[in-house]
Amino acid sequence: MGTVMRSIHKLPALGLASVLASISLPAAAARLEFQAGRSYMDRYAATTAFVEGVFDEHRIGDSRFSWSPDVSLGWINGRDVGRYRNSRYTTADDIWLLAGGARFHYGDAGDWYRPLFFSLQPALHAGRTQALSSAYEFVTSVGWQGRRFSVQIRHVSNAGLHNPNRGETMALIGLGFDL
Repeated sequence: MGTVMRSIHKLPALGLASVLASISLPAAAARLEFQAGRSYMDRYAATTAFVEGVFDEHRIGDSRFSWSPDVSLGWINGRDVGRYRNSRYTTADDIWLLAGGARFHYGDAGDWYRPLFFSLQPALHAGRTQALSSAYEFVTSVGWQGRRFSVQIRHVSNAGLHNPNRGETMALIGLGFDL
């Protein structure tokens, strides 16, 4: 119950952050996605939400690959894991994450696999936990992007550059809007 109440109290801050992120995205953004899901560190789950702006697509030379600039603002709720309460890095901190990178697609508009994507974003964040213990992280995502919906698996970690480095792995469902 305590975790639920903590999450409910943070909803206004998350809503405000979502509004500010959507206002601050440049007019060149082609798509705005609101994503939510569950994130896991080891076997411990937490609620997570992201606002992501995907910009105009660019072909890579004469290849069938394309990329789009991609920025996101995310929140991962803290969780109470007893065995880490007295550690230097606990699991209680909420994480606010700001990331920017690229979303990659392969194929032409009519290809069945065209909605599949891979993205890579370096990130900065506030808060320190057993999962995310440094100020810098790397965000990798694999997913499917439809006209209005997206589904993805996302992993956030510092690639072993600082310990502990348990990482966060999440399943997200998104609602997308073309701008």
